Amino acid sequence: MHTLCARGTMKPEISAAVGFLSRFLRVKGHVNDRQVQTFSQSLQDILAEQYKHHWFPDRPCKGSGYRCIRINHKMDPLVGQAGQRIGLTIQQLYLLLPSELTLWVDPFEVSYRIGEDGSICVLYESQPCPPGMPVTAVTGSPSGNNGPMGNMVDSHISCKEELMVLGRTSPSKTYNMMTVSS
Repeated sequence: MHTLCARGTMKPEISAAVGFLSRFLRVKGHVNDRQVQTFSQSLQDILAEQYKHHWFPDRPCKGSGYRCIRINHKMDPLVGQAGQRIGLTIQQLYLLLPSELTLWVDPFEVSYRIGEDGSICVLYESQPCPPGMPVTAVTGSPSGNNGPMGNMVDSHISCKEELMVLGRTSPSKTYNMMTVSS
């Protein structure tokens, strides 16, 4: 695995997210290469515009919910807008994309989950570069297996891990509960 670092420009993160979604159109659909290319460019432009005031490389979890692309019982409006630019209806997009998809586009990490109970997989990860260090980055495999170093960039908790821990409606079975009274 390479030394991963980036400046937080959002371009590699958006590119990873768009590439992931575009592959579904290419593989599952009756969408030609030109349409996929137009969809990809449109979605890149839409996401860049949407995220430009909600991108915080110094605090990657800030704005994570705003940048989350979500398809469940409702099509994500940004994906729907890009699909409509190539003549796809929302119903056609539902047939081409997973019916339950959460895609987090955060500074230095792009992750996804298919299904409500699916595993979270990392598509792209990097870490901030110290000033003066050259910028390099790598895209992880869709399986999330990025070699012997694993998915952790450093020891801080990621936005998705925070969601998994803090977003629980009930404690896991391994918690020991302690009641404090005054």
